Amino acid sequence: MGFKCGIVGLPNVGKSTLFNALTRTAAAQAANYPFCTIEPNVGEVAMPEPRLDVLAKIAGSKEIIPTRMNFVDIAGLVRGASKGEGLGNQFLATIRECDAIAYVLRCFENDDITHVEGRIDPIADLETVETELMLADLESLEKRVTNLEKKAKGGDKEAKLTLDLVLRAKALLEDGKPARHTKRAPEEEKAFAMLQLLTALPVLYVCNVNEDDAAKGNTQSQRVEARAKQENAACVIICAQMEAEFAALNDEEQAEFLAAAGLEESGLNRLIHAGYDLLGLQTYFTVGPKEARAWTIHKGDTAPQAAGVIHTDFEKGFIRAETIAYDDFVKFNGETGAKEAGKMRLEGKDYVVREGDVMHFRFSS
Repeated sequence: MGFKCGIVGLPNVGKSTLFNALTRTAAAQAANYPFCTIEPNVGEVAMPEPRLDVLAKIAGSKEIIPTRMNFVDIAGLVRGASKGEGLGNQFLATIRECDAIAYVLRCFENDDITHVEGRIDPIADLETVETELMLADLESLEKRVTNLEKKAKGGDKEAKLTLDLVLRAKALLEDGKPARHTKRAPEEEKAFAMLQLLTALPVLYVCNVNEDDAAKGNTQSQRVEARAKQENAACVIICAQMEAEFAALNDEEQAEFLAAAGLEESGLNRLIHAGYDLLGLQTYFTVGPKEARAWTIHKGDTAPQAAGVIHTDFEKGFIRAETIAYDDFVKFNGETGAKEAGKMRLEGKDYVVREGDVMHFRFSS
């Protein structure tokens, strides 16, 4: 499990440049005109995980397999996208397949790159894109009401529950607020997810700045950060052009590049980590002579659920999990040392997996 994050924004804000850097490909054409991306591009990248290299070295693993992330470069939305303007319908449908949305917002000045609305205002850009998504959601919900009302009157309990959710989300959208703010009980989450609302997806704001502002941002990115804090959303500052240059360098050159720019890690790392936090994801490891591998699960997942990510049979036949904390695995130089130090634990079905656990599953076939 990784996550699929849709990269959205107005034309010419740096979406495709960022996508190219993130996926280290030139699959998305970056050009200075709207709709240069004529069909969604999906790029898969490895989750940056330095702990995996450490584990592999200790265990003498022949292969290192990181977990993978998917990024979807979606063509620039414009006013009227919800009504099919530009390439609206096609790309709104693509967003529905994503786990989260990264709003790329232009926070840089450059007279050579035109803005579709003739001004640099990331908050206005954000509101333009989100308004189109809200209008699409509103239209989707309005189409369902009549049919749900008929079923609910006929005594269909599921339809009644869904109708209640639809009306709550509809009222919020009509008030100009995204569907993710709809109040709902834990037992309603599954039904709410089934509505597939665009504005119900978790949001990450990506402030695209000039190179000089990559380390600390600028007044425009500060406005976005304030908005993100207000909405309890994630926010990352990135210079897409600089990330594109960074992606073409080798490891040694990348380290020098980051130091010169005053950055501790690349925008890719920060974006993926922010996405992980946004979706409540975490990592555990399996380690052996054949391979060292990272696996992605949700925070709060139990040992059987974690085993199920490897194979459904592991979850069904789960017996126990031999578990070592990452720090203990490293401190005692691997599985044998950790066992001798009493740091290997036998965990059962109720064990909630912790970030960085090194696990080996026992199961019956």
